[in-house]
Amino acid sequence: MGAPIGAIRRAAWTATVLVALGCAVRPGHAPASPAPEAAASPAPVATASPGLIPLTLPSGRVFRTEVMISDEDRAMGLMFRPSLPADRALLFVFGELEFHGIWMKNCRFPIDIVWLDEKKKVVHIAPRVPPCAKEPCPVYQPMRRSAYVVEMNAGAAQREKIVLGASLDFTLPR
Repeated sequence: MGAPIGAIRRAAWTATVLVALGCAVRPGHAPASPAPEAAASPAPVATASPGLIPLTLPSGRVFRTEVMISDEDRAMGLMFRPSLPADRALLFVFGELEFHGIWMKNCRFPIDIVWLDEKKKVVHIAPRVPPCAKEPCPVYQPMRRSAYVVEMNAGAAQREKIVLGASLDFTLPR
C-alpha cells in the first residue's frame, strides 16, 4: 500500500519549495572551508515580518529596503522578480554570524551582493553576480562571517561607494 495522501502532499510541497528557491540564501548549504576567524558573537535578531526600512549607503544616498527576517522570506529573496527599482534593496537578517551562502537560482537579473558583520560594516562584496544559467548553480560566499546580506542591482555597490570596511546604516523594525 502507498503512502498516505497527507504525506504525499507534504513531500510534494517540500519538493516544490526546494526546487523554487533561488536568488537568495541557499537552504542547508554548508560553507566550503571558511577562513578561520575569532570567536563569533551573536548577531542582532529582529522579530517583525518583512517591511521597508531606510538603508543609508556610504555615498549618503538612502535606499528603501525590504527586510527579510524569516527563513521563508530569505529563501524567496529576489527569485522570479523581473527587476528591482534602482532605489531599492533587500536586507537579509540572520540570527548568527556565519558564512551565509547566496545563490542565483531563479533570479532574472544580475545583482551586487554585500555581506555585513554585526556592526553593519562591509566584510565582502560580490559585484555583478549573474543569474544562474544552468544547474548546479554556484554559491557565493563571503570570506568572513556575516550577520546581514544586502542585495541590490548590479553596479549599485560601486556607484554608492560600498567598499570593504565601509558602514551601512539601518534600524531594524521591532
